[in-house]
Amino acid sequence: MNPVVARLALASLLGRKRSWLLIGLAGLLFIVAGLTRWGSGADIGASSTLIQNFGLGTLVPVMCLLIGTGVIAPEIEDGSVVYILAKPLPRATIALTKLAVAEAVALVFTVVPVLIATQIAGDEGGRLALGMGLATALAAVAYTSVFFAIAVLAKNPTIIGLIYALLWEGTLAGYVPGVKSASIRQWALAPAESTLSSHPELGVASDVGLPLSVVLLVAVTAGGLVAALWKLQRLTVRVGD
Repeated sequence: MNPVVARLALASLLGRKRSWLLIGLAGLLFIVAGLTRWGSGADIGASSTLIQNFGLGTLVPVMCLLIGTGVIAPEIEDGSVVYILAKPLPRATIALTKLAVAEAVALVFTVVPVLIATQIAGDEGGRLALGMGLATALAAVAYTSVFFAIAVLAKNPTIIGLIYALLWEGTLAGYVPGVKSASIRQWALAPAESTLSSHPELGVASDVGLPLSVVLLVAVTAGGLVAALWKLQRLTVRVGD
């Protein structure tokens, strides 16, 4: 970790319109949670469905997309990344620092809203919040790593990320059996299902077993960092004559 790089990364995420978008998405989740409570009478099943499908399946990946790409994509697009890479710092340190900051911001902006929204929608005893908070934390770490890698590897990371977040994770992974097994959302739900195994009425279930889900989450998170670092190592910094 490098404190200077970390400070700049944090400023790039929270000092722009991106932070207001994140707050707005959290507010949207609260509004929908309130409507769910009003319409269902705080039914725990309705609350669980909302958080799993709309919260974890849609808003969390979109939030992580904004954070994972925002921590480095603007610098790549405007060319200012070369000034950071030209510093006498190992590129691995730069990548690790930026990703660590992005992961921390993602955890705050996803886990906290999900916990609050679960309580608003209906959660007797706080059990659902415990499971969904765990699932959200695991998903946020994996999503952010994936979107960080996309930001470094792709020319249009936001478009590619939106297609992945909304089409694959938000839609197909919720309804197509074969796709569910290849979904970060389903992998993150497996530990939550295990934690809430004594409360089947909460309706938290995954199509992937617990051991495999942990392996896949670790592999995706680490793979995103490795892919981003591989690309950053190959970026050349040209010095004027």
